[in-house]
Amino acid sequence: MGFALSNMKLTSTAFDQGSAIPVQYTGEGEDISPALGWIDAPEASAYAVICHDPDAPLVTNLGTYGFVHWVLYNIPGSANGLDQATDDYTKGKNDFGKEGYGGPMPPNGHGKHQYYFWILALSDDTSLEAGLTMGQLLARIEPNLIGMNRLVGTYERD
Repeated sequence: MGFALSNMKLTSTAFDQGSAIPVQYTGEGEDISPALGWIDAPEASAYAVICHDPDAPLVTNLGTYGFVHWVLYNIPGSANGLDQATDDYTKGKNDFGKEGYGGPMPPNGHGKHQYYFWILALSDDTSLEAGLTMGQLLARIEPNLIGMNRLVGTYERD
């Protein structure tokens, strides 16, 4: 399939599409992951979740851009959501240099950033080792990707 949007829908009880992410889910608050749920997913063997801020003014020598806040995978195909502050499944490495979730925290005065929470449905449930970066994960799962979509929230610091 490659990387193309599908009919799957990703939602959160914490914020609506295009609205502000509450402070408790940011680096200025409790820094916990929001609850997520997905519907209309293809029959998947596994899922992965990514949170990426493409508005961060960062380009690496690897050709990546923006800032990765969350990489989570090895989510079973029977799942249809994640609890708030989840500590389940396999954590990848975010751009804070840590494994797990790191909430929005754009530079002061940098304006409103968009945070893309992605759900990726996979045809294969091959267990992947912990600590993969977003790029490493995407390279490994691309041949098995059968559906994806995103929920976009915003956050701005003064």
